Amino acid sequence: MDEEYDAIVLGTGLTECILSGLLSVDGKKVLHMDRNDYYGGESASLNLTQLYRKFRPDATAPTDIGRDRDYALDQIPKFIFASGGMTDLLVHTDVTRYLEFKQISGSYVYRDGKVNKVPSTEMEALRSPLMGLFEKRRARNFFVYVQNWREDDPATHQGLDLKKVPMKDVYAKFGLEPGTQDFIGHAMALYLHDEYKEQPAKETVLRIVQYSQSMARYGKSPYIYPMYGLGELPQAFSRLSAVYGGTYMLDKHVDEVLTDPATGKFIGVRSGEETVKAKLVIGDPSYFGAGEMKEGQKVRVMEEGMVVRAICILKHPIPGTEDVDSLQIIIPQNQVNRQNDIYIALLSHHQGVCAQGVYVAIVSTVVETSVPEKELAPGLALLGPIFDKFVQVSPLYTPTTTGVEDQIFITRSYDATSHLETVVADVRDVWQRVTGEPLKLEKKVVEVQE
Repeated sequence: MDEEYDAIVLGTGLTECILSGLLSVDGKKVLHMDRNDYYGGESASLNLTQLYRKFRPDATAPTDIGRDRDYALDQIPKFIFASGGMTDLLVHTDVTRYLEFKQISGSYVYRDGKVNKVPSTEMEALRSPLMGLFEKRRARNFFVYVQNWREDDPATHQGLDLKKVPMKDVYAKFGLEPGTQDFIGHAMALYLHDEYKEQPAKETVLRIVQYSQSMARYGKSPYIYPMYGLGELPQAFSRLSAVYGGTYMLDKHVDEVLTDPATGKFIGVRSGEETVKAKLVIGDPSYFGAGEMKEGQKVRVMEEGMVVRAICILKHPIPGTEDVDSLQIIIPQNQVNRQNDIYIALLSHHQGVCAQGVYVAIVSTVVETSVPEKELAPGLALLGPIFDKFVQVSPLYTPTTTGVEDQIFITRSYDATSHLETVVADVRDVWQRVTGEPLKLEKKVVEVQE
């Protein structure tokens, strides 16, 4: 491997594959390596055999719930906003030509012991048990304010400077009850906890607008999802990179990230007896001291918490949800005396991720105690009888340096949120650190001959 590259990318998680694709489109010579023999890393979708091999190496997958090839089970469940940052990325890069999408059938919120649909139309809002009659009027006034708000038009501000005023003051102005604040903040603005109420309100208002725009795009719910699992996304961006000249090496172990002893700057990567050189490296935290520390290796990542996820195989839809084939349920933290929300994502054969008659529910939250699985209990209790369950606790890693000084750029672990907007934020952050320029998605990428 005597060639020198502009960039080496380590790991084929979604974040890394998007960055690899964008760099290749930008004319950079990219080498992409992964220790696994499949695309997707943590964001890969597993078939039945792979699932059992990962969680129960000594067991064999059951034969009475369909064929191996019927399954594409996400390890990290996330949906795509119909009008969000990931949709912009998909359209800009034109990788939509490699993908097919399905709409998620419903968005639900847990309140006072019951699961309620988040209203998707004005008629649904009027019938919704989430609010009483007078509260519905107050909420309507709030949503009219949010939809009409324009940063550059003081006439729409109603005396509130959203760049300074905390969200709790906005709620107070419209007289919204705590339960309504719960469903707005957690089921629409999708915050994991209530700290956002103390922050300037602008970010929350923009999130609510994004949710509403995504809901308006297709109705039913604000989310879409790729057919055959989330693992299709990293593969699509890898294909984009390859079309623009990117080189891929799967099943390639990385033994050492090499730096210049004099300057500390990145110079290359060693795999066994082979060394490959490049100007910079981008990679997921597991290649830089997270989990697989090499002796003498500089620690470049820190753990900032953990996420617990349970992949549950069901033989029925979730009770009390009108038997929809796919959904999200958010359990706001203060409904179950927690500091962080619990998320449930349900998928079925309509999304091409499991056999007909089977449903897959993934329950996840941020770990708060020494018994993570017990923290999922409120979510698991909503599922009805569970055919099988696979629990995984994953550390959340974040880089300790920007990477600008040593040209070693590290991405973040996938968090507990139920959407891909935080992945897009990480892509934008790394792109700015690598190039010194913000990521612009103005023009659509021009298709090249494959």
